[in-house]
Amino acid sequence: MHVDPLWMKAFLAIHITAGALSFGLAPVALMTAKGGKQHKRWGMVYLWAMGVVAATALPMALYRPVLFLALVAVFSFYAAFSGYRVTRWKNLSSGGSAQPVDWIAAVLTFAASFMLAFLGAFHNEMVQNFGIVAIVFGLLGMRLSSVQMTRFVRKPREKMWWWYDHLGNFIGSYIAAWTAFSAVTLSQVIHIQHARWIIWLWPTAVGVPAIFLTIAYYKRKFAPRRTAATAA
Repeated sequence: MHVDPLWMKAFLAIHITAGALSFGLAPVALMTAKGGKQHKRWGMVYLWAMGVVAATALPMALYRPVLFLALVAVFSFYAAFSGYRVTRWKNLSSGGSAQPVDWIAAVLTFAASFMLAFLGAFHNEMVQNFGIVAIVFGLLGMRLSSVQMTRFVRKPREKMWWWYDHLGNFIGSYIAAWTAFSAVTLSQVIHIQHARWIIWLWPTAVGVPAIFLTIAYYKRKFAPRRTAATAA
């Protein structure tokens, strides 16, 4: 019987604690007034919690080794990281520029996501036979990082683009938290070995449309109002 070393047990305890914290804090940050002190405070705590989740997940996944989880941890954290960083370089449209840390994070995430999708498609056994899930997550990570890198090069024209990215990316990271919760809890009570991808992908199937609907709502809210004179 394999017994995990003490550091693994410690990392697992920290990982679970940080995961539970981020799982509970995301709604708090979302419900507080956007741009207010409470929103920023709880958003930063959430970001740090997600950072701890990723920082503990990577060495544990590589030790097992479970390459699938290691690669997923990269783009899951990047969703929260880029959601935060976008508020720092929201002046891209007026001549600002992304910092080296933004490029490094985006390139690493794209590479990890490409590897995840590639292995899921052609070497399924290397990602613990999570073929469909690996491909979907890999494509999502590639899209997320490539969109950010495109913004670094081609200056956004839309005034509130940073708000939509901030909101969408943070919700995306919360989808990752829900995915982890689903994979850990539902797999214990629902035994569908040949369709375990359902347990991993249902948060994405629900969350991604929710992101688009939420962003669409704010686009209508921020749209310039037509005056009576203009309408006439």
